[in-house]
Amino acid sequence: MSSLSFLHTACLRVALLPLAPLRAPLCRSRLPRPLIRLPPRSAMSSAASRMSHIAAATVSGAAGESNDPAAASGLAQEDDDLSAALGYRLPPKEIQDIVDAPPLPVLSFSPSKDKILFLKRRALPPLSDLAKPEDKLAGVRIDGHSNTRSRMSSYTGIGIHKLMDDGTLGPEKLVYGYPEGAKINFVTWSHDGRTLSFSVRVEEEDNKISKLRVWVADVESGEAKPLFKSPDIYLNALFDSFVWVDNSTLLVCTIPISRGAPPKKPLVPAGPKIQSNETKNVVQVRTFQDLLKDAYDADLFDYYATSQLMLASLDGTVKPMGPPAVYTSIDPSPDDKYLMLSSIHRPYSYIVPCGRFPKKVELWTADGKFIRELCDLPLAEDIPIATSSVRKGKRSIYWRPDKPSTLYWVETQDGGDAKVEVSPRDIVYMENAEPINGEQPEILHKLDLRYGGTSWCDESLALVYESWYKTRKTRTWVVAPDKKDVSPRILFDRSSEDVYSDPGSPMLRRTAMGTYVIAKVDKQDESTYLLLNGMGATPEGNVPFLDLFDINTGSKERIWESDKEKYFETVVALMSDKTDGDLPLDQLKILTSKESKTENTQYYLQIWPEKKQVQITNFPHPYPQLASLYKEMIRYQRKDRVQLTANLYLPPGYDQSKDGPLPCLVWSYPGEFKSKDAAGQVRGSPNEFSGIGATSPLLWLARGFAILSGPTIPIVGEGDVEANDSYVEQLVTSAEAAVEEVVRRGVVHPDKIAVGGHSYGAFMTANLLAHAPHLFCCGIARSGAYNRTLTPFGFQNEDRTLWEATSTYVEMSPFMSANKIKRPILLIHGEQDNNSGTLTMQSDRFFNALKGHGVQSRLVILPFESHGYSARESIMHCLWESDRWLQKYCVSGTSKADSEPASDGESKTLSASGGGAAVEGLTSDGFSSTPRSLLCCLPQSTAVKREKIMKSCTGNKIISGQHVDAQKENKTCC
Repeated sequence: MSSLSFLHTACLRVALLPLAPLRAPLCRSRLPRPLIRLPPRSAMSSAASRMSHIAAATVSGAAGESNDPAAASGLAQEDDDLSAALGYRLPPKEIQDIVDAPPLPVLSFSPSKDKILFLKRRALPPLSDLAKPEDKLAGVRIDGHSNTRSRMSSYTGIGIHKLMDDGTLGPEKLVYGYPEGAKINFVTWSHDGRTLSFSVRVEEEDNKISKLRVWVADVESGEAKPLFKSPDIYLNALFDSFVWVDNSTLLVCTIPISRGAPPKKPLVPAGPKIQSNETKNVVQVRTFQDLLKDAYDADLFDYYATSQLMLASLDGTVKPMGPPAVYTSIDPSPDDKYLMLSSIHRPYSYIVPCGRFPKKVELWTADGKFIRELCDLPLAEDIPIATSSVRKGKRSIYWRPDKPSTLYWVETQDGGDAKVEVSPRDIVYMENAEPINGEQPEILHKLDLRYGGTSWCDESLALVYESWYKTRKTRTWVVAPDKKDVSPRILFDRSSEDVYSDPGSPMLRRTAMGTYVIAKVDKQDESTYLLLNGMGATPEGNVPFLDLFDINTGSKERIWESDKEKYFETVVALMSDKTDGDLPLDQLKILTSKESKTENTQYYLQIWPEKKQVQITNFPHPYPQLASLYKEMIRYQRKDRVQLTANLYLPPGYDQSKDGPLPCLVWSYPGEFKSKDAAGQVRGSPNEFSGIGATSPLLWLARGFAILSGPTIPIVGEGDVEANDSYVEQLVTSAEAAVEEVVRRGVVHPDKIAVGGHSYGAFMTANLLAHAPHLFCCGIARSGAYNRTLTPFGFQNEDRTLWEATSTYVEMSPFMSANKIKRPILLIHGEQDNNSGTLTMQSDRFFNALKGHGVQSRLVILPFESHGYSARESIMHCLWESDRWLQKYCVSGTSKADSEPASDGESKTLSASGGGAAVEGLTSDGFSSTPRSLLCCLPQSTAVKREKIMKSCTGNKIISGQHVDAQKENKTCC
């Protein structure tokens, strides 16, 4: 996919961020305990750590923590049979303090960029939030009491700041009037920036949360009030929530007032559960979870998902619109005259989530009159598993942001099957909302690759993107939408893997209609100039830039570039777009972020022509105890000469001459590539701030560990070669190169190196312990999949089935090599993991296999947790388990394998197959480190950002009063 951005919709909507408020701890007797399973105790040798003065172990109790040296010295002798009776534990205080540090607010800019919201949040939710009853229906987890997605996070308050002419912030004005202690979600600006809309829910008895109500607040005064006068009108935010139709009217998805009690599950089923394929259809699907199971589930899904649309004015006027339906998206036209409504309907499916249910798209007037049906797509159970396969029929239906009411969409010509060779493969169409005199849809462009989106500018300029995953080819086309005499031409034709050639993304500007289009710059000559915002990947690391790009000649002038020596700066958004028309270059104003290895992110205004820099924020360091950590981006190569990189972190105050080599934790995640050259390119910057999430491996810097974070582990398959056919070989050689490099530097003890990962990184960890026991002393694997025969229709980017590549599936599964694992391994998994492929059963069965071969292992199942862990109790216990494992088997080196050298056959690199690209586990509540401050970005999404948004199924991305179209397309993709 192209690195250029594509935004299609008229106005972006704001949703919640996946960060929930911290609550007071509950009585321990009411909490479920983590399920812990251990093999029988075996004899172990122990050794005192040479670095005990740096990494002193701390054993934490359920009610508190202890820093007693005696507790640390006794760690190696503690009984291996730690049972669930211990309840939830706390990690050492130095780790607790970082995790419990209050998060910084989320920022959201007003449409006119003259005000900023500070959306306040708390660090971690209590386990009681996750323990609320939930229904798992059609790939969606539902809190039936509040009729919304379960596990939904929230804000705790809203502060409003004026952005003064000199770039400084005015005093904070708090929004007030809503109930004390309310949970706030879906904060959105009206088009004119004078009013805020948001949802409110409050605590009720029996640990329940109320249904959501819509509130509005006057930005000038900060006073908030309910939108609906009636107390019986509640928000249904299961899919979409509400949208501003104009500056005084919202269209709201509400719970039908006439709805009664939920359907009751029959005591006796009406009949057996039957699925049939007597028609011999070929239907291959991934291992989706939380699917409908029977007719009762389908009825319950309808009950919770059905909405009644309401047009609600700020003056209190309310008008129902359309019939009740399972609406998944509501999208006003740029001129606010039309509404595009998407809904799903029966027949439902028991094998795919709701994103593949039959989908209807209709056009209505803004005052509630039906115009026409745009499409009614059938159930899509048969989308091929091959990457780049898509749904048949119209898809990606959006409004042109440069026109009042023109629609565009794409239709596949290959039946949606990526394995079918056809030209063209996709066709992009345009059409007026109400065609005149039987006008037929107009073809915008024909594509031979898979359509990737469109960035619109005006009647003479738009950029159309296409890409093909199998070859990594990506193209950007220049088209003139309304000029038939101008032929499309290729602007960029490159490999998506080649980050060094990435030209950047066009910056977008706001129009008078509130939509966003490509910004043109006036340089006072005859050419057409765009602003390309790029990450600037180089062999020395990323150096972000802003180029003035001549769309006609391809020439470019670099008008801004990040500092290279100390700081990492990025362009966040265009701030000088308050009026329509081309932007004068000498009046340019942009928002940038700035950070360093030890200084957290702050935001600045860059003002032309002097390029004056004005600091807007002054956030405190989120973890000052680690402010002086050492970070270095190191470079090395593996045996086949592929260049590799990693970030090496050393604890504050570390002195190699005095402290000697440290214990080390290696944490990584493999990636898939088509070329060795692309695999060896440097990604990231050595000057980026080290964000530490609640389960980040960097937490162990506070325990005296060296951390090797993100060592690149490319799995390369050039030409027609499948990357997974040499997965284990490339995995091991990459790990060997990383270990050899840190040991060569003298900062890491060769016998005290642990390896860990989450999701596909856990899969990597288990494989390394099986096939490279000479490298690591122990491992930590969180939420992984270990037996690929349980995901027979593909995983990651592997699109061959188990029956097409049996040896690949079997040989690369660490489950099949459980007998070869000789090092201690800690398995942690959420009991309610809903990520495709990583069922909790994967860890259960892998543990049983390990136990059956006497492997030192431990399985911890975290109640109520999903693929990523969110409750404070769960996270703290996860950290306690991990710290105990590292202290016992890495620092103290008590692994049984220490006295049992591996045989020659066990220490050799095995040639096998497996692996995939960095896809598995990238859910909205995944393991990736969470930054301590988040900006509600203005519409400056790169293609990479768009991909991330498309993979997030909960609508949890905030983007300053604008909504990326890809998010809509995915709202029903669960």
